[in-house]
Amino acid sequence: MQKDTDSAVIQEKLKELYHLIHQCQEERNRSEHNLTNIAKTHERMQHEQKLSPYYKTKLRGLYNTAMQDAECEAELLRKALDVIAEVRTIRNERRLAAKKSERPKETIRRGALMKMLQQNALTLPLWIPKDDEKPPPLCGAVPAEPNYVAKAGDMVASLVKGPDGDENWILAEVITYNHNTNKYEIDDIDEEQKERHVLSRRRVVPLPLMRANPETNPDALFPKGALVMALYPQTTCFYRAVIHEIPEAVKEDYQVLFEDSSYTEGYSPPLSVAQRYVISCKESRKK
Repeated sequence: MQKDTDSAVIQEKLKELYHLIHQCQEERNRSEHNLTNIAKTHERMQHEQKLSPYYKTKLRGLYNTAMQDAECEAELLRKALDVIAEVRTIRNERRLAAKKSERPKETIRRGALMKMLQQNALTLPLWIPKDDEKPPPLCGAVPAEPNYVAKAGDMVASLVKGPDGDENWILAEVITYNHNTNKYEIDDIDEEQKERHVLSRRRVVPLPLMRANPETNPDALFPKGALVMALYPQTTCFYRAVIHEIPEAVKEDYQVLFEDSSYTEGYSPPLSVAQRYVISCKESRKK
């Protein structure tokens, strides 16, 4: 019954998203017409080689209209992103409910798991500020607030003890958080392990919930040379690394150098790691 209700809500949200996208396109067409008028006005000014009071007044009106058009389009895009976030939340809650049921856990092949992790990184929401708004906690390199508790379904880095006694930082998913004991119950994301752990808060680090835009908020990224923990490509484990290059565009990843004693320099060649899987280093550098 709940599944049918969720499906109906999702369908309504998708219809709303459809209309918002069409409104956005209409707004964009309107703004493009105005931008064309601005370009033509500048061409006439260059041809006449003078800025008359007429052109000043006309350009002021055109630029004001262009600003209003841009604000309307931005607001529609924000509404569309909010709807997408709502749909993802409903689907995630449904997935978690199924996970807690008595049904056997579905095994995901290794290749499919790696593809899913890559897709999750690509679709992580991009922080879009309003005016001079500062990036919030868990946007890019901005840490979580001290009292923050990750929600069920959130991806985290967790320090767990393996069968041989060694401790490793692994990629995991939050199942529950017990406020009485201040401990998380987490699932190893690696389907081959199928292990569930109960860990204290200090052993669990929330991953970014949003990407930082390198063009508008470079301060929300780890700087070059910073010591971090990063997910090693094609694995589900975090290792110490140094930021080699920061992203310059929204679709770019960090280039990191992983600590690796098998190389003469002590570091691996530069490897790409998405913002979603780079966090502050929780261990001191090896001496």
